Amino acid sequence: MIADFFFVLFAVMAIGGAISMVLARNPVASLLYLVVAFFALSGTFVLLDAHFIAAVNLIVYAGAIMVLFLFVIMLLNLGRSEKVDLRGPLNRIVAITVAGAFFALLFVALSAGSQTEMAGGMGQATVDAMLQSRGAVGVVADPMFRSYLVPFEITSLLLLAAIVGAIVLARRRAP
Repeated sequence: MIADFFFVLFAVMAIGGAISMVLARNPVASLLYLVVAFFALSGTFVLLDAHFIAAVNLIVYAGAIMVLFLFVIMLLNLGRSEKVDLRGPLNRIVAITVAGAFFALLFVALSAGSQTEMAGGMGQATVDAMLQSRGAVGVVADPMFRSYLVPFEITSLLLLAAIVGAIVLARRRAP
């Protein structure tokens, strides 16, 4: 029951962060909303017992890629806007409410000590056997590089095109 609530909470956070990212006028605020969406997706991965993918999502996307995008935004000098999206009483109330609810639920979950079910209907014995035979990285890497290789390559090409486009735009504006 608590896992279902956290799933709904992370889903609402991810959708809210994505919508806020698109609607934000300030590029830096938009970037921060995207980081919120990435954190929510990592929380969903944790609920699905995909801890490795959650950690990679945080390290690679919320860490490295977002820092790269922040540098591109600063390079293009897009951060100057009259209206600031991150201030105001409504955003503070929402932030305090979400943080309070998160910590209250975390306290309830830790005090209850219940375990969530494994994702995909696999039992603990099946997961332990897979981990024992191939290791944690092998269990994740096998489908990632066999079944999902093309989407990862397309994503890397899209990120490369975005970086090259940002550099071209920055050089065009430079004196």
